[in-house]
Amino acid sequence: MLRITDTIALADWELAESFSRSSGPGGQNVNKVSTAVELRFEAERSPHLTPAVKTRLKRLAGRRWTLEGAIVIQVEETRSQIRNREIARERLAELVRAALVVPKRRIATKPTAGSQRRRLAGKTARGALKAMRGRVDEDE
Repeated sequence: MLRITDTIALADWELAESFSRSSGPGGQNVNKVSTAVELRFEAERSPHLTPAVKTRLKRLAGRRWTLEGAIVIQVEETRSQIRNREIARERLAELVRAALVVPKRRIATKPTAGSQRRRLAGKTARGALKAMRGRVDEDE
């Protein structure tokens, strides 16, 4: 069981871990020990998440979201399988926590009358400056 918040915890059946050989440093250890972790969370089928949270989670997950509606997190940062598992689980928890936050609605506002006047005055001044850049006559 993976605890996300005080009220939400993901069941073990929703998570699947697979291990493979990791790339990078480690000498002979790399060739014989499966330390890389692939954590798969069946997000679309999860009864613990609301449809709105699932939608936000899909947007946040990006390429990690599969066509079947699962989130796949791959970690091969350390030489320890246990530490990689912890990192993967923590990343998943952070992703779900981020999806739980409801974004604040943006309220459309109009520019103030003063700001509109200042903008138009600035445009007029800039236009006048550019108008003075023309060719100078010889007789002047």
